Amino acid sequence: MRAMRNLVTVWLGFVFLFAGSVLAQVDESTLAQVQRERAPLIDTMHELVSIESGSRDFDGLSRIAEVIAGRLRMLGGDVDLVEPTDIYHMQDTPAQIGRSVVAQFRGTGTRRILLLAHMDTVYLKGMLAEQPFRLEGNRAYGLGIADDKHGIALILHTLSVLRAIGFDDYGLITVLINADEEVSSAGSRSLITALGREHDVVFSCESGGDNRVRLRTSGIGAFKLIVRGRAAHAGAAPEQGRNALYELAHQIMQTRDLSDPDAGLKMNWTVATGGNTRNVIPAEAEATADVRVLLVEDYDRIESEVRRLMRNQLIPDTEIDLVFERRRPPLVSNMASRRLAAHAQEVYRELGMELIVDDEVSGGGTDAAFAALETDAPVIEGMGLQTFGAHSNEAEYVNLESVEPRLYLLTRMIMDVALDKLRNN
Repeated sequence: MRAMRNLVTVWLGFVFLFAGSVLAQVDESTLAQVQRERAPLIDTMHELVSIESGSRDFDGLSRIAEVIAGRLRMLGGDVDLVEPTDIYHMQDTPAQIGRSVVAQFRGTGTRRILLLAHMDTVYLKGMLAEQPFRLEGNRAYGLGIADDKHGIALILHTLSVLRAIGFDDYGLITVLINADEEVSSAGSRSLITALGREHDVVFSCESGGDNRVRLRTSGIGAFKLIVRGRAAHAGAAPEQGRNALYELAHQIMQTRDLSDPDAGLKMNWTVATGGNTRNVIPAEAEATADVRVLLVEDYDRIESEVRRLMRNQLIPDTEIDLVFERRRPPLVSNMASRRLAAHAQEVYRELGMELIVDDEVSGGGTDAAFAALETDAPVIEGMGLQTFGAHSNEAEYVNLESVEPRLYLLTRMIMDVALDKLRNN
């Protein structure tokens, strides 16, 4: 009997210990202010979605940048509209890239926190007229609402919560909203990297998906291969031509097996074109390959190997032009980011909810990777609301049930970082 009583005592001790760790007390005053921000945050998403801002719509990007800048000034930030510099040109880089909005909020503490989101979308000008913002039950639909106008709204209202509760124990909060994320951040990548170096923590407010945050993403690259030969009549004198298609096929075949699954290196030829008339030997052909890496150094590895192999040509007197675009670096997790994410899980448990931490490579590239490129500071992606259907004009929406929990999460993470509450974790 005594042994049984001891066993029960031990069991109850474990129960209470577990409950104490899982059911940490919610910050009631912060939560109350978060709840008051729900309706205004939805209104902000409506306002942002109602401004078309495709990556190539320079006028629309200028309008939405002014709106965002005005909102940040009203919240007390020092705001600049930053022209793109040091542009990394790729085949889809717009002729004009919109300005980034950078705002700084100075507090009384020491910790420096960077918040990221983007204002550009994948949609063409004119699409909004037939697909305006709308509410259906617990969903808010709109072009670009998932990617990433909800993230802008989340940042604005997080700052509003902090201001309302009088919290300024951070040293500096910097907000960066760029205008070229959907075209691989051609004009803002160097700015993002520079700001990443200067801050202690980075929170990127892309979609939180299904109650999760992300610590890793793959890097994205692309090869563009252009082969130039010589045209000739395909029936009368094909031998006088230099068939660009044959050379293109040769180069594709000899580079088709360069993927290294064990290292997370993937290379796949995905698009090819050549010729325009049935009876003419094609003088030009081109192809594009998609590249994914887990380590930055694998970019050098794959580019060197492709260029080495392509020195072996099939058709004499053909020209080969190979361009390699390093579109995004990988986001690599570290101990600091895992520790920060674990703290986010604890904060989420205060609301009785579980937060999933993805520490495996998932999804596409992210601006968070540029922020992490030259720093060991923790970087967390996916701090945004729960969203679904990104890049789908018919189905892109925000789950409104996630507004309060995700707004509470980002607010509390800023507060806890500022107060160094992670040190004892």
